Amino acid sequence: MMLSTKSESDITSLAPSSPSRSPKRPVYYVQSPSRDSHDGDKSSSMQATPISNSPMESPSHPSFGRHSRNSSASRFSGIFRSSSGRKGSRKRNDKGWPECDVILEEGSYNEFGDKAFTRRFQALIAVFTFVVVFTVFCLIIWGASRPYKAEVTVKSLTVHNLYVGEGSDFTGVPTKMLTVNGTLRMNIYNPATFFGIHVHSTPINLVFSDITVATGELKKYYQPRKSHRVVSVNLEGNKVPLYGAGSYITMSQTGVEVPLTLSFEIRSRGYVVGKLVKTKHHKEITCPLVINSSGSKPIKFKRNACTYD
Repeated sequence: MMLSTKSESDITSLAPSSPSRSPKRPVYYVQSPSRDSHDGDKSSSMQATPISNSPMESPSHPSFGRHSRNSSASRFSGIFRSSSGRKGSRKRNDKGWPECDVILEEGSYNEFGDKAFTRRFQALIAVFTFVVVFTVFCLIIWGASRPYKAEVTVKSLTVHNLYVGEGSDFTGVPTKMLTVNGTLRMNIYNPATFFGIHVHSTPINLVFSDITVATGELKKYYQPRKSHRVVSVNLEGNKVPLYGAGSYITMSQTGVEVPLTLSFEIRSRGYVVGKLVKTKHHKEITCPLVINSSGSKPIKFKRNACTYD
């Protein structure tokens, strides 16, 4: 038991129910848990119970006990009443504390994940759309550049030296030998309106009876759009053995006549959109001709004298 000082509320509640108590007699009070059977709160509900030797001051007195329980219960248990006015509606946890309703923000993480997924999906759609549009654009440009082929025209062949003589090959077999030196001139036109081309050729051969007697090559160069260019190529052949084909060479009073065939291929490549979109073309050219050792003038070719495939 503990000695406690009476509060003003206790004095008020005990005054009318204890008229016969002597003012000099000490009163003892015991702190005990509230007997409220409905809310079961044992930690915060307290009441004061006087201990006395007289029957009037006994805790079992109806007016004192009932009034004390009601006043203490009304003071302490009122804060735990539910919104409906009934007690005992709140659950308690293991430590005896009343449980409160907690509002959980469900879906916050899911919403964040959905937003991130949506952004990634939109980025992928944007990249895919850009790739498709750019691919279609490149295909359109490539298709538009296909008709623009380099146009080649063989202009003339100037023979600087033609010599037919007797000799022997590297094994010592005797045969006729042919030496030819000349210059071939061509006109190349780039009809493309929006890109330049890189032009070069395969070996340019002068062929006599399936034997190459002189050869040369056009080195690679760049030609701007909508431009013409005249190029020259040196053809050289020195002491080429003819073997049995030498019998087809005609000897005349004016000199030596040698039937030859000019054969080569012109190749062009255009970079339309950098190196992403390229266009390639090639053209095979064949020109028959006859070389006369007595002639010094260039051999001119008409348009229909050569085949362009």
